Amino acid sequence: MKVTENLKAIKEHIQSACERSGRTSEDITIVAVTKYVSIERAEEAVEAGILHLGENRDDGLSSKWEALSDKPYWHFIGSLQSRKVKNIIDKVSYIHSLDRLSLAKEIHKRAEKPVSCFVQVNVSGEGSKHGIPPHEVKGFIDSLKNYSNIKVVGLMTMAPHTDDEAFLRSCFRQLKTIQGEVQSLKLPYAPCTELSMGMSNDYRIAIEEGATFIRIGTALVGND
Repeated sequence: MKVTENLKAIKEHIQSACERSGRTSEDITIVAVTKYVSIERAEEAVEAGILHLGENRDDGLSSKWEALSDKPYWHFIGSLQSRKVKNIIDKVSYIHSLDRLSLAKEIHKRAEKPVSCFVQVNVSGEGSKHGIPPHEVKGFIDSLKNYSNIKVVGLMTMAPHTDDEAFLRSCFRQLKTIQGEVQSLKLPYAPCTELSMGMSNDYRIAIEEGATFIRIGTALVGND
């Protein structure tokens, strides 16, 4: 299927999920995850009206950025090595994987203006996933107060790939709870108004539980 057809179906699912949870589809930002597809497929996504593209490797982001430049907003969604920050910092609008102080220091040093960052939280506790344990989130965000080029716009998590809807909901709800705790601190550098959660297999559940950014790859642009 073409991206336009996939996008139409996804928007219908988003609308239904919003209706079920008393939300509006305008609250939801679709990030097309283009890490497994060609530059041409990414261009097709932009032509279909998608404004946000996500990549998880610095070289993949750079090659697509050179082809598409500033047409979309670029999101870095993968684990980011500190030494590679310099390769992407002037290209991205959002970084979804801030999970350690050494990375924050490098972003702060390299950025020419504040960068919108999501703190990655490992709510499922899986050893294979990156992210800060839930109980460390507020302390970590407090440690960022002197890094003026870091703006914590929200939290991000990757839920387990499972059909267990109850478990997925518990993961998403836990992130929503932590978000509320951070927001209550009223930190100017960490408004934490956004939640980046939900992918191709679980974005409808994520929306029902409060997601504002959903990261969709296979269901939207395919994987080759």
